[in-house]
Order: sequence, then C-alpha cells, then structure tokens
Amino acid sequence: MNDAASIVVSAGTAALIAPCLDVIWLVTVGVVALGVVTERRRPTRFHLPWPTAVPIGLMVIGMAISGGAQTTASYGFSCGSGGNMGTSPLLGSVPSGPAKDEVLQLTFRDAINMALQYNLGSIERGEDTRITRGQRLLAMSALLPQVSAGVTEGVAQTSPAILRYLRSLDLTNFPEIAKSIGPYGSSQIGASISQTLFNMPSIQRFRAARSVDQAAQLSYQDILDVVTLVAGNAYLRVIESSSRIEAAQAQVRNAQALYNQAVDELQAGTAPRIDVTRTEVQLHIEQYNLSVARNDFAIAKLTLGRVIGLPRGQAFEIADQLPYADLEPPSVEAALKTAYNSRSDLQAAIRLMKGAEQTLSAARGERYHVLAVNGSYTELATTFAHLHPTFDVQAGVSVPVFTGGRVKGDITQAEAALRQRKAEAENIRGQIDYDVRTALLNLSAAREQVDVTRRNVDLANENLDRSRERFTSGVTDSVEVVQAEQSLASANDQFITSVHDHSLAKLALARALGVAHTSYNQYLGGR
Repeated sequence: MNDAASIVVSAGTAALIAPCLDVIWLVTVGVVALGVVTERRRPTRFHLPWPTAVPIGLMVIGMAISGGAQTTASYGFSCGSGGNMGTSPLLGSVPSGPAKDEVLQLTFRDAINMALQYNLGSIERGEDTRITRGQRLLAMSALLPQVSAGVTEGVAQTSPAILRYLRSLDLTNFPEIAKSIGPYGSSQIGASISQTLFNMPSIQRFRAARSVDQAAQLSYQDILDVVTLVAGNAYLRVIESSSRIEAAQAQVRNAQALYNQAVDELQAGTAPRIDVTRTEVQLHIEQYNLSVARNDFAIAKLTLGRVIGLPRGQAFEIADQLPYADLEPPSVEAALKTAYNSRSDLQAAIRLMKGAEQTLSAARGERYHVLAVNGSYTELATTFAHLHPTFDVQAGVSVPVFTGGRVKGDITQAEAALRQRKAEAENIRGQIDYDVRTALLNLSAAREQVDVTRRNVDLANENLDRSRERFTSGVTDSVEVVQAEQSLASANDQFITSVHDHSLAKLALARALGVAHTSYNQYLGGR
C-alpha cells in the first residue's frame, strides 16, 4: 500500500530527479571507466570488466529514476542547489513554542490536534481563505455607496509680487489696489457620495468572488483531512518502528541464547566449532538489525515532530500503541454516496465552477449600460460662523459602443476558464471513486495479510522451539536453528508491516470518505 507521505511529495519527484541526472551520468561514466582500467592494468585486484560495468551503470540510472521519490521523501536527498525543492508544505510545520524539560506523553489525538493547528499546509491554506475573503470584500465595495466627508480651515495672503503685476496693468476703471490683501481665512465643511445603481459586471464579479470565498473555505476543510492522514501516518510509523525494535530485541535475545548454548556445548565437547561461528554470525546480524531499527525509530519520531509542529528538541514518548482492531467496511455504493456528500474538495470544485459561470456572466455584462449617481454638499465661508450651503447632484448613464474586442476577449477567456473548472470537477469525481475503491481494496487485503502473518509468526515460533530442542538433543546442528531464527524474524517483520498497513488503510478510508479530521477516532481509535 502506498505511503501517505510519499504520496504527498510524489508531485515533486520529477523536479527532484532532474538536477541529479548529470551526477548519475558522471557516476555511470566513472564506473565504466573503472571497469576498463582495471581490466587492462590490474586484472587481479578490483576486477570489474567492462561488460559488467555497463549494466551496473544502467542499473544505477534505473534505481535513481524508480527510487528517487522514496529516497527524497525519506532522507531529503537532493542533487540540486535548491535544497528543499519539491518539499510539500504538508511535511513542514511552524513550531508551537520552546521545548519543555519534561518528556511529553503524546497521544494520537494530541498529535492530530497539533498538526491541524501547526502544520504548514493547514496554516497556508487558512491564510488563503483570508485572502479570498478580502477579495470578496473588494468586489462588494464596488456595489456599495462611497461616502467621504471633510473639514478644511485655511488662511491666505496675496503676494506683493502679484500686486505689482496688477498695478502694471492698464485697465480701465480698475480700482486702487492696496499694498497687501489679507490675511483672510476660508472655512469649508462638506460631504460627498457616489453610488453605482446598475453595473452588471460588478454584480456578477461580486457573486463570483463570493463563490471563490466559499470554495476556499471548503478547500481548507479538505486540507485538514489530508493533514490528518499525513500526521496519522507519521504517528503510525513511530508505532511501527517501536514494534520493530521490540522484535529485533527478541531476536537478539534468541541469538544470544543460541550462541551461549553453542559455546557451552563446544566447551563440553559435544558440538563443533562451526556451530559457535554460525551462531555468533547470526548474533551479529541481529544486533545490526536492532541498531537499524533504533535509528529508524529515532528518525520516525523526528518526522512526526516536524509534521505536527512540536517545539524543536522536545522530548516525547508515544502514549497510544493503537493495537490491531478490525473494522467492518461499508459497501462500495454506501461509501461512494458518503464520499460524494462529504468530500470538501468536490464541493470546492463545484463552487469554483459556479464562480466561473458568474465570471462569464460578468464578461457578457460588459455590453450593458452602467447607471451611476453622485452628489456633494458643502458649506463655505470665511469663518465657520458664516457658512453658506452649496450642493451638486449628478446622474448619468454610460453605454459601451465600441470596445475594440475587449469584451469579446474577456468572454473568450471566461468561457475557457469555465470549461477548465468543469473538467476539474469531473476529474475530482473520478478521483473520489478511485480513492474509495482503492481504500476498500487495501483495507480488505490488509485484514487478510494480518491474519496470514499472525499465523506465520505462531508457526515460526513453534518451529524455532522445536529446532532448539533438536539442537540441544544433538539431533541437528546450528544451521537449522539459525534458519528458524531467520524465518521468525521475517515473519515478525511481515506481521508488523501488515498491522501498520491495516491501520493506515483504515485512516485512508476515512480520508477517502472525507471524514478523516472529524471521525478518525471511529476508524482508528486512540485516546
């Protein structure tokens, strides 16, 4: 079953692999060159003939292309200078504050709640809703009256240069001009109002902005479902890694006991030296596996803390183990009906399609007339005590006669955008059908795998006990016991994987139905 985190970053796979192709090519050429040189100069050391080097080089390219997404998602590998190119916001977060000294007991519910609040994906989508709300308010302002008011008080005095200029004029009957005029004051108080009575494009643009605002809010609800899936998967990964540590520790104890038994029998002269060697090698293998499991567990905890926004350096422990619990899935028809009604991404796509229709109506409305009215009222005098009223009222109609193809161009763009929104809505319907059916198939398969792997673990334990008894009785050598230990390790690994896949399948089903962040507890459990 697909890993939810790798699904999130799969869109950036091509961008991450592209800058690595040059490096891969150089590595391949180097391998080929090494094969040629060693073939000619040192055939007895580092022997790598060129017929073998070429397939190895091709294999390097194939592994890079096929495994690039997983490597990048797991370890942040990037050959480009961009560093975090292609990293999804869902894998980042804004830390919730400074770390505390005490060890935090983190429940599954706490992890989900923190992710919904601090995950970068939910934060960015929440801010997007505020942006669209501002755009809706701007569109609405074009339909509302615009009122302004003001008060002014001024003092002025005429310049002497102006007076000299006036005296130089030869004007008949021009009165004698004083040497200076003023100072004199002016006072004014008034208000103005303008209102568009009818403007079809503005009306439809407001309706379109309102539909986009609704779509943004629904899209925010959808991202909360995705954040729940990503954070839940990260929590389940920690549980899985912890289970692998426990299984690896048990394997180390078994291998240690077998090695001690082989040493005792060697000292007693009842077992050959080869049995000690075999058991010691197996012990080292199990110790190595335990070290890998502990490292994976530490990285899984770091990943969980990064996704949910834990403070940097905060120590925590998993408080919920989420044991295996079966779930009776709904029928395909019932699940699809629930998904079509609950999935916020589909509802958001429908709102966007409606907004595109209203934008098209606004473009067509540019051919209509516009009716507007405005007026002002002012009182003016030399002082506020002697104000005299004045007013001005205007009304007009504007009719587009020739726009040079502008209206036609707007209509063409709006029609294309509407077809895109319709295609996107239908694509989401198909994606929901795919998600629901895939989730149900994965859940059914995971349940069967849990049953099979549980029986395999029981049989492997029984086989190991019998092999150790046969070895103690001297009926067989250590080879059979080592093989039984390896079979048990493989069975435990498969069982742990199947339990994790089953839990993730239940969470993925909740996401496919559109109820992950509201009803995850009913599907997965946890305090």
